[in-house]
Amino acid sequence: MAKPVLVVMGVSGSGKSTIGAAIAGRLRVPFEDADDLHPQANIDKMTAGIALDDDDRYPWLEAVGEWLARHADRGGVMSCSALKRKYRDQLRRHCAEATFLHLVGTREVIARRQASRPGHFMPASLLDSQFNTLEPLEADEAGCAIDVDQPVDAIVEEYVRVLGE
Repeated sequence: MAKPVLVVMGVSGSGKSTIGAAIAGRLRVPFEDADDLHPQANIDKMTAGIALDDDDRYPWLEAVGEWLARHADRGGVMSCSALKRKYRDQLRRHCAEATFLHLVGTREVIARRQASRPGHFMPASLLDSQFNTLEPLEADEAGCAIDVDQPVDAIVEEYVRVLGE
């Protein structure tokens, strides 16, 4: 099985970190959570309930893209919201091999998932801004979409099946 450079994307609460770590474990490649690459100013802003703008995201996405580029030859999995096409394009400028797994779910499913993770710096109050910003994967983008309203193991199996095709 090929070792992809994968970005697990979606709105906050979609399960990017959980699914990304599970896929990385299954494929035996490194995993990184893009949340850990945010500068403190971004974390402070989100904690205060203020949505990030493109100026806030640019240096963060550069750090994510650099990580992807360092893993292009051996594979790796990054969890990163990558909500807009232009953000994904920025990541691909660093690593053309990057593919995307879009974790999709209804607002109700995501809100329920967010409610089960108290203490995360991204408050549930920003969920609407996440959905308003989201631009789903387009047909010309390498990747796939999988519904998050199922067990983690089922999502991983579906991704591995898609990867093998």
